[in-house]
Amino acid sequence: MSPLLLLLTVCFLSVGAPSPLEEMKVEMKEQERLFLSALGLNERPRPTAAARQTARRRVPSALWRMFRRSDGEPEEDGESCTVSQYGVRGNIIRFVQDQGGMAELSSSCQACMEKQLYFNMSVLQPVELLSLAQLEVTFHWKPLRPAELLHSYPAVGVSLYTVSPTTLKGVRPQANRRLLLSRSVQLQLEPISVKLDLTSLAERWRKPGHNYGLFLELLTPTTDLDELLPFYSSNLLPMDRTVILPLVQASLVAVSLNPHQCRPRQRRSTFNTPVTPSNVCKARRLYVNFRDVGWQDWIIAPHGYMANYCHGECPFPLSESLNGTNHAILQTLVHSLDPTGTPQPCCVPIRLSAISMLYYDNNDNVVLRHYQDMVVDECGCR
Repeated sequence: MSPLLLLLTVCFLSVGAPSPLEEMKVEMKEQERLFLSALGLNERPRPTAAARQTARRRVPSALWRMFRRSDGEPEEDGESCTVSQYGVRGNIIRFVQDQGGMAELSSSCQACMEKQLYFNMSVLQPVELLSLAQLEVTFHWKPLRPAELLHSYPAVGVSLYTVSPTTLKGVRPQANRRLLLSRSVQLQLEPISVKLDLTSLAERWRKPGHNYGLFLELLTPTTDLDELLPFYSSNLLPMDRTVILPLVQASLVAVSLNPHQCRPRQRRSTFNTPVTPSNVCKARRLYVNFRDVGWQDWIIAPHGYMANYCHGECPFPLSESLNGTNHAILQTLVHSLDPTGTPQPCCVPIRLSAISMLYYDNNDNVVLRHYQDMVVDECGCR
């Protein structure tokens, strides 16, 4: 081989060979992928900047209460895959955001408001079994409206329709709607909500090409509005029929079950640090801070958790405190007779417990999820 060719070969190999730092980054990426897969995530969620800035404020209060309750100490051998707040099976709770856009005035009615509702159900993974999809529409009394007006305020007519695709040209949009709910709502000073079970409909929405959303229509009787408008005029408020209508917010609570991550819960034991250093097999403290691994932008709570780990020797003879199996006891006996030919039993986790996590997915939906086998509670020789 000529000197020039040899030099080019060496340069090519030195350039093409990855550095130890690059190899470490690749290994970390692979470990992150495996851990996210264990959490039931295909990739690392990347919420928008707006979601990150208002993370704690955008989490529904009901979800905070469920998180705090689930983060406490569960019952011994309790059912980990039942959401008691809704009375259904599940270990994943999502507050799916409405992507239907802003409410608009109706072109066919003076005191009507129309709003398209759309909830993306493709965020559920195929393995998940949908247990509940509950729609909640909340009506807020606008801040500029005097409280005294509520005494003579007419009830708001609420109509909710499913939407199907248009098949013929020139067909009126109303022909593609099917009535789901028709109700009169009397507004109060506090926000008032209307809830509706949409589980069967949301299950169909999971199929591609089957989700056309919902159509919400609000109506205030015009005869009553004629009596209310002078009240607005005397209080120097705009004489506009649309000011009578409330503010509307909609969300969908989706409870689903991942059967692969469903096992009976165990009571989380109180973890005590050994008073004196010991080389004997036992659980050691390990706190995982999500900021240290760069996940603070999508995990809302907790900021970290006590994961712990097992470390130590399994000496002969094994005491009851080391939780050794019969096989481990026999292995330590053989190891004491033949240390080079037979290794000691290993110090491994024998009891683990779950944690709950609140986080944003890639659609800025707030998700509450329970994860098994995240905390080492007890170690033993195996």
